[in-house]
Amino acid sequence: MKRYDVVIVGYGPVDQTLAILLAQRGWNVGVFEKQPVPYPLPRAVHLDHEVARILQAAGLGDDLAKPTEPADTYEWRNAAGETLLVIESKGEGLSDWPEANMFAQPDLERALDRRVRARPSVTVQRGREVVDISCGPHEVSLVAADAAGEREEVAASWVVGCDGAKSFVRGRLGATVTDLGFFSDWLIVDVEPRTPREWTPVNLQVCDPARPTTLVSGGPGRRRWEFMRLPGESIAELDDEKTAWRLLEPWGMTPETATLARHAVYTFQARCVDTWRSGPLLIAGDAAHQMPPFAGQGMCTGIRDAANLAWKLDVVLRGHADERVLETYASERMPQVQQAIDFSIELGKVICVPDPAAAAARDAAMTAAVRAGGSPPPLPKTTLGPGILADGDPLAGHLFLQSRVRRGGVEGRFDDVVGRGFTLVASVFDPVAWLSPDRAA
Repeated sequence: MKRYDVVIVGYGPVDQTLAILLAQRGWNVGVFEKQPVPYPLPRAVHLDHEVARILQAAGLGDDLAKPTEPADTYEWRNAAGETLLVIESKGEGLSDWPEANMFAQPDLERALDRRVRARPSVTVQRGREVVDISCGPHEVSLVAADAAGEREEVAASWVVGCDGAKSFVRGRLGATVTDLGFFSDWLIVDVEPRTPREWTPVNLQVCDPARPTTLVSGGPGRRRWEFMRLPGESIAELDDEKTAWRLLEPWGMTPETATLARHAVYTFQARCVDTWRSGPLLIAGDAAHQMPPFAGQGMCTGIRDAANLAWKLDVVLRGHADERVLETYASERMPQVQQAIDFSIELGKVICVPDPAAAAARDAAMTAAVRAGGSPPPLPKTTLGPGILADGDPLAGHLFLQSRVRRGGVEGRFDDVVGRGFTLVASVFDPVAWLSPDRAA
């Protein structure tokens, strides 16, 4: 029976990132994905500066600029074209990456897959669905089956389910899913304009009660429209190619000017899970949380999960820490995830208003705030919750900056120059001089 240090169930961007981060640390990783081939169409389209930094750590630093497009402005307008809100993003964030980056998920998955395949300690098995998990005293046994019903049993020290909203691993873990009561159906339409065009702003939210609409970059050379389903409108009526072209036409997108890459109706919803770990079973990404896309944090929160989990699994597997350190995975991540969910819901409540009177009241309040020079609502912070943090330190759990540095003859981003793991940083003195030899080591 094949044995792995870690088995990952699923093979989306979260799973791929986790596999790379574990393989970089020398661990033998098995990946099982029930879909035989990658999903070829766009889904997630936004990643922030911290997630770009995590992908940099996964080896994508040199390849990340090509498939992404920085977005400096996310503007909200009402039906009359008046500005309701402007959320600006810096071209260089705290992590030395643009604060907002737009991309096409298939491009990102291909880049991550190349990094995974370059790691000999990772085995990826597509077309094999995990159908059974049993936890023994020292290891986990998993059974994976292919489409023909052929079954394979493998063993692992740890299992991480990044297997989506209908997670099989979550079911075995026994977690409770809490529905936060936000539902909204939207038609997602991805197009490739035939003629290059500059879109100003890059990302636009039209808060029109006649049809709330989102226009965003889908990565270089691509655009995405999202149209909310109206009361009395059926999903079948909305999820139709003719409907997609009819809704795109006012924006200059027709079969003559663009290629329709995809149209699909999605139900935006908000859910969170109360338990992220039970013994050797853990979950991450959509298996642990879902949120509306209005803040662009769905995939981002999952990749943050992977970054937090990778180093903790590493120290536990090495015997450098007791496995109880994994209890801090959820305690550190859940508050930030809850912030992102709450923020996404609040944005959705402003956007998803089909009632004209309610929309007029919203418009009056928001345009008045713009004229008065009011500030946009603060974006959710990525501060960690309680866990492996210094008690009472105001900076504990906050993201450390990354910029360009020089070390000897090497120049580059801080993380690339210094490397992975814990780093002792001091601004005005040599910390080694203040430490005993054991502490310094």
